[in-house]
Amino acid sequence: MPFHVRFWGVRGSIPAPGPKTQRYGGNTPCVEMRCGEELLIFDLGTGVRVLGEELCALGGPVRGTIFLSHYHYDHLQGLPFFTPIFNPIHSFTVYGAPRKGQSVKEVLAGQMVHPYFPVTAEQVFKAQLTYRDVESKQVLEVGPARIRTLDMNHPGGSLGYRVECDGRSVVYATDVEHGSAKDPELVEFARDADMLIIDAMYTEDEYRGLKGAAKLGWGHSTWESAVETANAARAKQLVLFHHETTRDDDAMDRFVEEVRKHRPDVIAAVESEILEP
Repeated sequence: MPFHVRFWGVRGSIPAPGPKTQRYGGNTPCVEMRCGEELLIFDLGTGVRVLGEELCALGGPVRGTIFLSHYHYDHLQGLPFFTPIFNPIHSFTVYGAPRKGQSVKEVLAGQMVHPYFPVTAEQVFKAQLTYRDVESKQVLEVGPARIRTLDMNHPGGSLGYRVECDGRSVVYATDVEHGSAKDPELVEFARDADMLIIDAMYTEDEYRGLKGAAKLGWGHSTWESAVETANAARAKQLVLFHHETTRDDDAMDRFVEEVRKHRPDVIAAVESEILEP
């Protein structure tokens, strides 16, 4: 059965467009997975705009399932520009965790209100939408895909997802900070995964404040912790994700080269790249 991963947005915190980020990409998080005929979309950063255009170009109705890690703006800012959501021929199921008494539907509607946005979700979202709240440690079934969830260490919470399809597995663990009591849970969550896509925004020196301001408590991890997690979990493929906004293509090359001294098979997520677990 076909099972692949495609990256549409790989940056963290804010988009980083321009000539110096063309090779790795400058859009914020959005990852597409295909499990047989099922379309699974993880996060709605600015990368989802381009994905939406491609889906519409295929012609005919689009049916998909969207999984949100959390609601920080870099993971949502593409939603109001996701073309298929304006057309009633398309249909999507949206999963996300309730936060502070608000359902996933209420949270998403809340980002498109005056004076911050000119039109509301109720006015312009014409696709057939089903919203479903999801908690940590749930198991979801979407066609042949089995999806498990895990709450990770991030300010306000962030869900990781493990997708199992046709005997293979991919873990999507963006926006997670190492160094908490939750670390062993993430290792077990990623146990023997064929692919681990994980937050590796900083170097240890950047995280500790030896280069620039310290990043402790900001909710993101280092490449050192990403390697440690992947090795402890015996993950077969490690994919670095949520790239630091100010790290241009040349700096990303040096970043990956350094990580490969410790895990030679590591790769960094690249926009438009398709990987098979």
